[in-house]
Amino acid sequence: MSVETAWVTTRIKQNQIDKYLENGRDFINDEAIWDRINTAGVPSAARVREILAKSLEIKTLSPGELAELIRVSDPDILEEMRAAALKIKLKVYDNRIVTFAPLYMGNYCVNNCAYCGFKYENITQKRRVLSTDEIRRETESLAGKIGHKRIVAVYGEHPLTGIDYIAGSMRTIYDVKVPLEKGFGNIRRINVNAAPMATEELKHLHDVGLGTYQVFQETYHHETYAKLHPGGTLKSDYRWRLYAMHRAMEPETGIDDVGIGVLFGLYDWRFEVMALLHHAIDLESKMGIGPHTVSFPRLEPALNAPYVFQSPYRVSDRDFLKVIMLIRLAIPYTGMIVTARETADIRREAVYYGVTQMDASSKLGIGSYSEDSETQQQDRQQFILGDTRGLDELVRDFAKAGFITSFCTAGYRCGRTGKCIMDLLRSGKEGKFCKLNAVLTFQEWLDDFATDETREIGMKVLEKEIAEIREKNPQGFRAFYGFLERVRKGERDLFL
Repeated sequence: MSVETAWVTTRIKQNQIDKYLENGRDFINDEAIWDRINTAGVPSAARVREILAKSLEIKTLSPGELAELIRVSDPDILEEMRAAALKIKLKVYDNRIVTFAPLYMGNYCVNNCAYCGFKYENITQKRRVLSTDEIRRETESLAGKIGHKRIVAVYGEHPLTGIDYIAGSMRTIYDVKVPLEKGFGNIRRINVNAAPMATEELKHLHDVGLGTYQVFQETYHHETYAKLHPGGTLKSDYRWRLYAMHRAMEPETGIDDVGIGVLFGLYDWRFEVMALLHHAIDLESKMGIGPHTVSFPRLEPALNAPYVFQSPYRVSDRDFLKVIMLIRLAIPYTGMIVTARETADIRREAVYYGVTQMDASSKLGIGSYSEDSETQQQDRQQFILGDTRGLDELVRDFAKAGFITSFCTAGYRCGRTGKCIMDLLRSGKEGKFCKLNAVLTFQEWLDDFATDETREIGMKVLEKEIAEIREKNPQGFRAFYGFLERVRKGERDLFL
């Protein structure tokens, strides 16, 4: 028996699945979801506004209400829905866009997913796992040259990148401090995108400083899931993956924040949107809180993955934006992530549909940040990026549109996570509170990393934010402005 085979046989803990089943079934009922979609009537304008009013109160929609919104096709009503989605985003998260970068740690994998360039049958993929020194160099590039403060560390499902490797790599990343003219550059929050884990491993992940734990179901449709994830592989176990977030939020793990998502294009987007809502509702019901984030990856070309081009469910740009809008309305409290898989134009537009987080200066090739290569190499990365803009350009583009880029990680170090942050988000208080720290971190980044053009444009939007804080939060303004002056004099990593 190979090392990989022996490792695979120990991964899945059936008792950690069965405890969540109801009468032997999971919470995704394919037939019931389709029945709700197919029987929902086209809602009147008055009915849509009634549903939107619920969303604007930051209340999770019911599946029936979401099914009605899916049926809307009238351009004027769709525009009302989009405007409501943006209003919710501004109410909950203010006009902040949180930025991060993905850091791929290795591309070995024991799975054989039909749509992925990392599948084990892809013999042309150049396999590699970053060493400790390489992780340090990648982090130095991200934190010392670009100015990122948070990353998503991405790990394949393989014994070479198991829990001990993940924990060690996170410690290395957090230890890196890059001297700057004022203070130093460092990564202050590590989110992890990795395979499903057992509760004892999740506890270890929390203890080394996990931010948000991401596991995407890829597709919630049982038959399609089985078709795309061959039997005998770890990923073929639908329920082990489905309940990954439940296990993560068990009290003994200590993990507060989880991120869910779908790879749109594997199956009908209407079903997937409904299933994402069912996932959020089940987490709310069983674990007390829903997902901290929802991500919207869309199927992109990958080396030796022909299904990408064969799928009958590829999502158009128009439908993709509708998907984002529907999730903002259905799960109004959640953070929403659109990555650099998408083009710059789509990402600019997505903000007005409710998106709150984006990556920038992203590179997917293993070791690509420290190599300083601008070329995408299909035999070294999982898929091809659509938006290769650097962080400076992204910050400048959003500042021109009136949005502030936030590098804030304060909430996670002050205990504003889990139910605490969800209650603040639902009340609209967190967005206003985080504006203070967003301004502080934006000033810090502009001083340390921005080009002259970006700094000039960024300072204009920053001054508007400061004026708004003075007007809407007069009691907290004095303390905030004292911190801001300290940042401008060179102090770093200050937060309220």
